[in-house]
Amino acid sequence: MFRLIYEFTESFRIAFAQIRANKMRSVLTALGVIIGIVAVTLMGTAINGIDRGFENSLAMLGDDVLYVQKWPWRNVDDWWNYRNRPAVRPEQADTLNRIIETTPNSQLEVAVPVVGSGAGIKAGTQQLSGVFVFGTTHNYSRLMSADFTDGRLFNETESAGGRQVAVLGADVAQALFPSVPAIDQTVLIKGQPFTVIGVLAKQGSFLGLFSFDAQVIMPLNAYRKYFGIHSNNSQLRVKVRDKNQMGEAVDELTGSMRRARGQLPGERDNFSINQQQAFRDQLDPIKKGIAMAGLFITGLALFVGAIGIMNITFVSVKERTKEIGTRKALGARRRTILLQFLIEAVSICLIGGVVGLALTFGLCMGIKAAMPSLPVVFSISLVNISMIVAVVTGIVSGFAPAWGASRLDPVVALRYE
Repeated sequence: MFRLIYEFTESFRIAFAQIRANKMRSVLTALGVIIGIVAVTLMGTAINGIDRGFENSLAMLGDDVLYVQKWPWRNVDDWWNYRNRPAVRPEQADTLNRIIETTPNSQLEVAVPVVGSGAGIKAGTQQLSGVFVFGTTHNYSRLMSADFTDGRLFNETESAGGRQVAVLGADVAQALFPSVPAIDQTVLIKGQPFTVIGVLAKQGSFLGLFSFDAQVIMPLNAYRKYFGIHSNNSQLRVKVRDKNQMGEAVDELTGSMRRARGQLPGERDNFSINQQQAFRDQLDPIKKGIAMAGLFITGLALFVGAIGIMNITFVSVKERTKEIGTRKALGARRRTILLQFLIEAVSICLIGGVVGLALTFGLCMGIKAAMPSLPVVFSISLVNISMIVAVVTGIVSGFAPAWGASRLDPVVALRYE
């Protein structure tokens, strides 16, 4: 055991002595490994970042909420069938809630109508356009995942009476009231005054497409008065009691909605039940595409790097043939010679791996500094994978020349010119 430890230690010492003696050659040899490690870590960082941002976005939607809408969250071929569907009306939430209350052991908790559209909003000299304004009921508080930095949501009395009160997203409140609290201030929506009763905490955006901080919430009856209800901007959001029973909840909601909409047996559903899984299904091909491209670049770079390391190791064996002969004549085992050159190849790959990781980390920190909202996840698992890839590349590329060196005849090696 002691002899084996000594052989490893001596092999590392010789390997690093050779690398120091041939610095430029070692750097150029490790270049392919560096590119491969940068590729595999950037790919992993991109996928981890997409996953983190995606999960954060879905958390804002609520992983225990189902969305009943006219259109599904996917591409459809027979779009005309969906276009001709009757609208999902807010009143159907009341019918659905009555069905839920009379259903024993229902997997559904509450149905909440949500109707929304873009609008301008004004406060004094400050004005914003393209703000998403939606109307709902007081039950929306049972679905909300966001906190309030100030104020509250409207209550049942304000909701039923269509009081002109509003809850502002964080960015809307900051833009309209940069120097004073937004609570109890008046904003103009559609030219009508609304009193601010709440401000939501900052939430971020959904996949970079829609900002949850650029929205305004008002009672449904107030929304109906000034915006009207249109077929494509109305939906029902249904809270599920147990998100682990989502399949059963979808089945129950399908049957309940058919009853609420008066559909006969055998008729095709004239509504869609959407959930987060639809987004995940659309994201998976993107992640697979990134992984395939990254693996291709990584494999190509590591293949070129491995060929270079194998070539340089063969050259090193040729240059040190007499040294090998001398060491074998003095009693060095084949295992010792094999370890010497194999560790030299692995060491070059490890150096390339460390440099590649440092480059990737620097790139990630630069991206994070330039775009703070972009999720950048540089995990320990990527470091472990990169080091394993580097070691495997060194072993594969260095084994053949190291094996050849260990099999040299000492007499022939000593006579080599």
